[in-house]
Amino acid sequence: MAGLRMGQGVLRRKPIEHIEEPEGAPSERLTRVLGLWQLTAIGVGGIIGAGIFTLAGTVANGTAGPAVLVSFLIAGLASAAAALSYAEFAGLIPKAGSAYTYGYAVLGELVGWFIGWDLLLEYTAIVAVVAIGISGYFSFLLGELGAELPAWMLGAPGTGEGHRVDLIAALLCLLIAYLLNLGIKSAARFETAVVALKVLVVLLVIVVGFFHIKSGNYRPFFPFGVGGAFTGAATVFFAVFGYDAMSTAAEESKDAQRHMPKAIIYSLAISMVLYVLACLVLTGMQHYTEIDPESGFSSAFKAAGLGAIADVIAVGAIIGILTVMFTFMLGCTRVWFSMSRDGLLPHWFAKTHPTRHVPTRVTWIVGAAAAGIAGFVKIGEAAELTNIGILLAFAVVCVAVIVLRYRQPDLPRQFRCPGMPYVPALGVVASIWLITFLQWHTWVRFAVWFLLGLVVYFGYSYRRSALAKAGRGEGAASAT
Repeated sequence: MAGLRMGQGVLRRKPIEHIEEPEGAPSERLTRVLGLWQLTAIGVGGIIGAGIFTLAGTVANGTAGPAVLVSFLIAGLASAAAALSYAEFAGLIPKAGSAYTYGYAVLGELVGWFIGWDLLLEYTAIVAVVAIGISGYFSFLLGELGAELPAWMLGAPGTGEGHRVDLIAALLCLLIAYLLNLGIKSAARFETAVVALKVLVVLLVIVVGFFHIKSGNYRPFFPFGVGGAFTGAATVFFAVFGYDAMSTAAEESKDAQRHMPKAIIYSLAISMVLYVLACLVLTGMQHYTEIDPESGFSSAFKAAGLGAIADVIAVGAIIGILTVMFTFMLGCTRVWFSMSRDGLLPHWFAKTHPTRHVPTRVTWIVGAAAAGIAGFVKIGEAAELTNIGILLAFAVVCVAVIVLRYRQPDLPRQFRCPGMPYVPALGVVASIWLITFLQWHTWVRFAVWFLLGLVVYFGYSYRRSALAKAGRGEGAASAT
């Protein structure tokens, strides 16, 4: 009997019929101030940046060669199938939390818990990875200017002689936390302005670089085999799903039901066009064996005798990649906030600032955690923490949109995922398939985090969730 009750408990669901009702006390609510183009800018800010300025060179040099273009297309296709599922949910459930909230509302508390738990780690690690990438470009720029920083502050232990901490990367994480704590309206204005600058830099790269392409650099196109392109897709996947983190801001959108689906689709479409063109330019300007894995575009333009353009790219990368950090730290804090408001984590974390109405407590904690990873962990090891949970979240959202379409077909949907159930099913298959290309130690780290999550859930969250206390879980009710 106890086992039956526990089974019912982990299946309880947030009631979608009341999803638009305000949740939590006034001190646990967010304000709706974001418009369509601000949301789109946050999405583009999260997608464009790490992929172009950091990962394109890394994957081209050591994993896929010129087929890095194929890697991005594969990742983009998988991401698009999931994006359409996210768009349907974003119009239906305009709440903070994104995949966590969708999973909780459709598949039950335990599934929602693990998606949220995974995203906390994934988003924090992404912030750290991007910060390390910016630090690399900053070091490149200083070198061009003839300046040199002390070795001890240039990288994590083991990344170079005398390296003790990547101080620049750590400070950047704390800077983004500070910006987010200014309030979502002020922070979104900063994000929109910087995204516009970043897109201009990418367009500069594409237009100028086009005239320095050498077709011979594309041969061989698959130097690491077709498998290298797929491995590259799994590696770059986290660079094409910024809309996932953006969708966590649904509760801060002026008209989330109409604007969120559009913002998701617009941001992915804009970003994929720029990714494809940029990859063509990078691998056409330099042979893949000569591409700098840390500052690919700047190094390529410098090698082509375009030192001034290389410096502009380095500055644009430093400024532009900040938007990726912004989007994913925003996503992490909103997932944490939503989980805490639902009682799965202590309510102390769900308190918002009395005037700025942002979850300042979790924002500083996430900023400090990301700073620790960025300062003391190698970029490759940090990057390995970023993909598996996101891919699982995509699979869960795609499954959930199918389940809900058949369970409650008459719910008012502002956007309906086309090709049901085939498009979401493609998202599931693609996500699981990409997971198989991840390294074994990624699975080990994930397993450790998963087991820790089990301990926290059954030791704390199971009995303290808002649905457990109210005794009104849908899953429990339907099972009795």
